Amino acid sequence: MILMEKDLFSLIEERLPGLSKGHKLIANFILSKYDKAAFMTAQKLGAETGVSESTVVRFAAELGYDGYPALQRALQDLMRNKLTAVQRIEVTLDRMNRDEVLERVLALDIDKIRRTLEVTSREDFNRAVDRIVASNTIYILGARSSAPLASFLNYYFTLIFPRVKLIRNTTTSEMFEQIMHMDERDVIIGISFPRYSRQTVKALQYAHNKGADVIAITDSSASPLAQYADELLLAKSDMASFVDSLVAPLSLINALIAAVSIIDRDKVSKSFERLEQIWEEYDVYEKNTESTQLSDAGAEERI
Repeated sequence: MILMEKDLFSLIEERLPGLSKGHKLIANFILSKYDKAAFMTAQKLGAETGVSESTVVRFAAELGYDGYPALQRALQDLMRNKLTAVQRIEVTLDRMNRDEVLERVLALDIDKIRRTLEVTSREDFNRAVDRIVASNTIYILGARSSAPLASFLNYYFTLIFPRVKLIRNTTTSEMFEQIMHMDERDVIIGISFPRYSRQTVKALQYAHNKGADVIAITDSSASPLAQYADELLLAKSDMASFVDSLVAPLSLINALIAAVSIIDRDKVSKSFERLEQIWEEYDVYEKNTESTQLSDAGAEERI
């Protein structure tokens, strides 16, 4: 079987001269209208190109895929980094209507978490956790739509570890100023999904050259982040309209936070005990008056 991370378009163009007439029709349609083909069933793609559904299935096998769904997923993964925002909106209109948006989007998110469990290596995950716990300073970077993921991870890691730095999304020169002191004792966690951030790729390259541990959270081993990663954590992402669905990446990050807290449970517990005292002393959180009243009532009954 071929390596699926190979550029699908290059593969099709390479095989195109030797394909049958029916397979050439499918190939040319995919090359010219990949944004539409990526979400068509085998039956619909066959109808669109004037061939049978079985011909579409055989076309996938001809390229080395286990079946049409595998080819379709490869096409979806590849094309997501090529679509403009306008094309994304057009794809969404083709995929769902207003009445089914809620059910459709949530169902797709559930599927992405399931697929993330299938592609994420437990060994890679555990090694990433060990690297994080053993590091001197933890750097976290997520640009553009991945920035909220980086902020979320930074918030909880700051409560657990003494030295955590969130790399701010500024100019490239300012980004390097924030990571210039990085060395082999440190770890950087880079987060990016299609369309991949060039800034994040540059930061991971710099960290790799400095000897720091590099953990990449991305969608595929074909991601440009992967070439610099010591540990690659894969999470399936897709688009819900022109925006990215980052439910599965966030779930993976939740798992990271839980895993590092379990390793040094006593230390983490003491840290949160101190935090609870601080929060209580400075009224950080609004008190639940109903719970307070119930607690007071219970105390009166015991008296």
